[in-house]
Amino acid sequence: MSKAVLERLYALTLERRSADPQTSYIAKRFTQGTEKIAQKFGEEAVETVIAAMRKNKAEIINESADLLFHWLLLLADGGVTVEEVMAELERREGMSGLDEKANRKLSKKES
Repeated sequence: MSKAVLERLYALTLERRSADPQTSYIAKRFTQGTEKIAQKFGEEAVETVIAAMRKNKAEIINESADLLFHWLLLLADGGVTVEEVMAELERREGMSGLDEKANRKLSKKES
């Protein structure tokens, strides 16, 4: 999935969040609140893990798409943009995952 697709879906999420919850899945989730949005994201993450454990490519693709969709809802609910997440990924590019994790722990201790 390209960054452009994520950004278009994110924009659609923002557009539909105030639609009629009777006709819009996105509006329904936003009406249910952060807890339900986070719960659905978690469910999709678990389903993606199960698909991966089964090594079922079609299931992994479908569940990953569901996961990313619900991730976008979670971002929108938290006031976080796709661009902000992409900027963080770009900041980490070329950095060892171990170093990045150690830097996050240091930042938390200093806070």
